[in-house]
Amino acid sequence: MSATHNPTFDLARYESLEKDALVRRVQAVRAEMGPRLLILGHHYQQDEVIALADLRGDSYGLSELAANSEECRAIVFCGVHFMAETADILANRPERLAERGGLRVPVILPDLDAGCSLADMADVEQVEKCWSELAEVIDIDDVTPITYVNSAAELKAFCGRRDGIVCTSSNARAALDWAFQRRGRVLFFPDQHLGRNTARTMGIPLEQMPLWDPRQDKLGGNSAEAIRGSRVILWRGFCCVHQRFTSYDVAYFRAKYPGIKIIVHPECMMEVADLADVVGSTSKIIREIEQSPPGTRWAIGTELHLVDRLRREHPEQEIHLLSNESCVCSTMFRINLPRLCWAVENLAAGTPVNVIEVEPETARWALEALRRMLDVK
Repeated sequence: MSATHNPTFDLARYESLEKDALVRRVQAVRAEMGPRLLILGHHYQQDEVIALADLRGDSYGLSELAANSEECRAIVFCGVHFMAETADILANRPERLAERGGLRVPVILPDLDAGCSLADMADVEQVEKCWSELAEVIDIDDVTPITYVNSAAELKAFCGRRDGIVCTSSNARAALDWAFQRRGRVLFFPDQHLGRNTARTMGIPLEQMPLWDPRQDKLGGNSAEAIRGSRVILWRGFCCVHQRFTSYDVAYFRAKYPGIKIIVHPECMMEVADLADVVGSTSKIIREIEQSPPGTRWAIGTELHLVDRLRREHPEQEIHLLSNESCVCSTMFRINLPRLCWAVENLAAGTPVNVIEVEPETARWALEALRRMLDVK
């Protein structure tokens, strides 16, 4: 993956501008470029950025929508690094390039430091080492690698090369079903909680889900017997936002608000998911709120910006964040109005900044794993 940076416009100038001026300038570029430009806003993004997005959604859904646009010629992704990589892979896949006569759609990330702590908990060297060590203990041809979409392109490519698959929080169950139809074991990374919570709904006991810690010298801290008795080998990774919700939070809100319903993301810890009324992806959380009758009380275990937005959009319901702390995706928060304006004005001037381009061979194999994901959703 490569990223280009061109300091044609001084970012510091944008940071000193008033909000109204920044909004007008972004809107001017949108008007000038029309449907050739798509600004994508992830659900966890700040409201002032979401207000300027052409599309809002989860990471994969946004990438797919933008990649399938006939008119789009540039994407500004207000999300995090792995999301921009996925958008580049899909928007510039071979068939789409052919339709555009070889013309690439640049994918721009307004801040290159907008990463994902969960994605950073597994890198391809660590996973390659894990794969090699597993091969010393079990038949590696009986293992299907599954990577959560919240991962680097290199890990998606790792799965693509080894007949593995990518999953989202919406189709993790379908991906596991698909894998077990082919082989006896799964290596699931990087999010342990999504893997554990999903596998338990399939009846897989905890003793068949050893946790692989890449910081350990041998077998991820496991015995050979534990690996041989495994069905799902989990990676020691987690989302720093969803990890904050605890069983204490659930007990507190149930005691304080009688009749409240608890809904949490499957990246939350097992003990939180077990106590919740509903466990589901970001899209499922939104649907549940939209479809609930007026007066419903909710405590939601997911990122603060989304919870606050749902509270404002559904005043007929009583909505709380399932925590007394501020559960914010700090890396997503790096993208703001000044950086968005800086990115789109450079784009309009023909000097695009922070262009995310996945290396061709990596993109090729990552696309294979993503295509398999589409087959099972």
